[in-house]
Amino acid sequence: MSNPEYSFLNEHSQSIRKMGKIPRPMTKQSKIPHPPSETSVQLLAQDAARRILVEGKAHNSSIAKAERLETLMMDGIEVKIKTSWLGDVSAQEAPGLPDGRFLIGDDPRLPLMPPKPTLKDFYQLRVALHPTGYQHMLQSAQRAASHGCSEQVILACLLHDLAVTNLIRSDHGYWAAQMIAPYVDPQVAWTVQNHQALRYFAAPIYGYDYPAFYKQVFGEEFVPPEYLARAHQKAQAHPWYDSAMQVVVNDFYAFDGSITVEFERFEGIIAKHFKQPEQGLGFDDSPSAHMWRTMIWPNNFL
Repeated sequence: MSNPEYSFLNEHSQSIRKMGKIPRPMTKQSKIPHPPSETSVQLLAQDAARRILVEGKAHNSSIAKAERLETLMMDGIEVKIKTSWLGDVSAQEAPGLPDGRFLIGDDPRLPLMPPKPTLKDFYQLRVALHPTGYQHMLQSAQRAASHGCSEQVILACLLHDLAVTNLIRSDHGYWAAQMIAPYVDPQVAWTVQNHQALRYFAAPIYGYDYPAFYKQVFGEEFVPPEYLARAHQKAQAHPWYDSAMQVVVNDFYAFDGSITVEFERFEGIIAKHFKQPEQGLGFDDSPSAHMWRTMIWPNNFL
């Protein structure tokens, strides 16, 4: 922090670095398993100082600035928050509206959707904006096809993460199932909904173990919430359980950055099993039409 503009922070940030950790209320939720290194704390201090300078006169005393620094640095090492995709165009230029105007309608930063959008339009003009999620679903569907799964399972694999890639992360299986329910066989919607809960529980008969990735990102001590445990138990007794598990096993391994799968590979299955509304997805007055419209116009003010 050699910039003289940061001089008011030097003494406070140096004392924090000497401690090797960030002071915080000692609650069970806020304990840090591994204190950050001196380098990481210094980087946090530098970033926090920059943010305080941007905030300007809101912190006009050295004490206020030092307290704000500590707060920002604590924020920097809390649990990571992955926001939903919805409206995530922050890396691009502002919409360019006149002062005082709020965006309603097409966002010029996003590809223009046709008047009667199809599932293919949504995948190529919205989902593909996030290539990893886009390819993940295509690869999952291709794996299911190569393993001889039914067309219903292949379609479920193609659709299973539609919500998490382009609408909302939390309870993504439930959201995606509601989005597609008016247009697919009930088995497909059920399978998409329940793959979410089944991911959290090992199924040895399918060669499926609890993902090591979950242990890494959620912690060794993480226990799936009760509602997912109940959903898992109910699903095991359901006649469509195998379909959902086929999605789970083909979902788990479909993250190969060296493979590119084309959407057109599945157009025949979509034409056969996805009821494309004549008015276009989002404009057919179905119970989930508003979800598709939200993907079209994710940044509308209202």
